[in-house]
Amino acid sequence: MEPLAPHEKIFVDSDIVDDENHGEIACHECHGGNPDDLNWKTAHNGVVKDPTYPDATTACGDCHDEINENYKTSLHVSLRPYKLITDKRASTNAFIRNKLACAMNTHCYKCHSSCGQCHISRPDSVEGGFLDGHLFQKKPPMQEVCTACHGARVGKEYFGENKGALPDVHREKYMKCDKCHTGDEMHGDGKDYANRYEVEDGPKCTDCHKEIYKREAENVITHRIHKDKASCHVCHAQPYKNCSACHVGKDKNGLPFYQSKASWLDFKIGLNPLKSEKRPERFVTLRHIPVDRGTFDFYVKEALRNFDSLPTWKLATPHSIRRKTQQNSSCNACHGNESLFLLEKDVEDKEKKANKDVIVPANLIPRKQKWQPK
Repeated sequence: MEPLAPHEKIFVDSDIVDDENHGEIACHECHGGNPDDLNWKTAHNGVVKDPTYPDATTACGDCHDEINENYKTSLHVSLRPYKLITDKRASTNAFIRNKLACAMNTHCYKCHSSCGQCHISRPDSVEGGFLDGHLFQKKPPMQEVCTACHGARVGKEYFGENKGALPDVHREKYMKCDKCHTGDEMHGDGKDYANRYEVEDGPKCTDCHKEIYKREAENVITHRIHKDKASCHVCHAQPYKNCSACHVGKDKNGLPFYQSKASWLDFKIGLNPLKSEKRPERFVTLRHIPVDRGTFDFYVKEALRNFDSLPTWKLATPHSIRRKTQQNSSCNACHGNESLFLLEKDVEDKEKKANKDVIVPANLIPRKQKWQPK
């Protein structure tokens, strides 16, 4: 066989053969193709770039039993929340829903990940590329994988890259994403969750801060007073990014694109739209998301005819945590401070109906305190 020119090669680190778990697996066993064909072009017929998507059971399941049971329910793979939320806002007209499905496939479902697109390469949605010459990474590198996708919001918040903001206190302690977001959460547990906040293995502040409500803990009175009334982020988050009016379409060459109207840093406390036994608080931080009534107008008009069925200010858990923040500097830095709360005047007229259940009525804003807990 003639030597390949550099541009014809696939650069795979030869150290893969020394991988005690994967080194004995031949390329074609996962990727397909014909290793007995001496013509490299025809030998690659049928080769699959990512054999772990959309079904990882063949490539990974023989060794990783949990993959067979749980993989497809991982929210990184299924993107189920996108579908459920869009379906709820969508028109009931079958023709419109079909057009909407095409638009979703073109734009919204491209952000999936897979076993390979976390543990071997960067996800395709951020242009891929091996992490380390096809060597398997048990723990994906945070900035090459996690914040490569979750960058505009989570990444900038966590690293303190938003103007006037400090890094998340957990970042200052050199904590990586997998300190809170474990493999059990990422890989799924076989249950079809409607959103990430329902995931049973999802992180909770009390996983680490176990003493926070106990008598011997510092500031215990403050924490116990607010337990089940306000989320931790209400007191401990810095301002975070909000977006509006995203519209999707294709350019004159048929390439898909999206445009959003504006983004801004804000901090808003609102009523909990996902109140549950796991999240019983009345007050939570809310983030404005970029959905718009005309988001899919390029493909079909009135795709989101039931736009008002869900709020555009959604429950947020910003990665901008600090022990001391402007709103917790004193009781009355928050109590009686209307500017922190999502009021009717803060919401555009065209979105007021959608957000009626998260807007804070004036009579629910906590009153100023005449005393300060010690």
